Amino acid sequence: MASHQSQRFKAGETKGHTQEKTEHAMGTVKDKATEAKDRASGTAQDSTAQKTSESAQAAKERAGEAKDNTGSFLQEKNGAAKEKASDAARYTKETAQAGAQKMGGILSSAAEQVTGAAKGAVDAVKHTFGMVGTGDDPTHDTD
Repeated sequence: MASHQSQRFKAGETKGHTQEKTEHAMGTVKDKATEAKDRASGTAQDSTAQKTSESAQAAKERAGEAKDNTGSFLQEKNGAAKEKASDAARYTKETAQAGAQKMGGILSSAAEQVTGAAKGAVDAVKHTFGMVGTGDDPTHDTD
């Protein structure tokens, strides 16, 4: 029986050693899996950070291009607006000059008419009061 107990003892001892080695191996595998996971996570974070940086750079470049395009667009519109304002000012000046010339002609004609009417009135008043001399009255008969 002693041999049987000895075998059972050795079997139990072997089982204990095997269990211990299995647990140790499982711990090692678990540690390596954790390290691999951490490395993968770090790589993913690095990759994500790199992609974020690249996206930010691309967005910055697109914003610069948009700014340049906007600046060009505004310069074109500003130039067109200046040209239209210049054309409008030129038209206004020409119209004002033409109006002034026309008004000058009208005023000159009106002044002549007023002067003629005033002379006629003066002659009528002179004639009424008998102040018209022989040289002054064109209707006076000198015979």
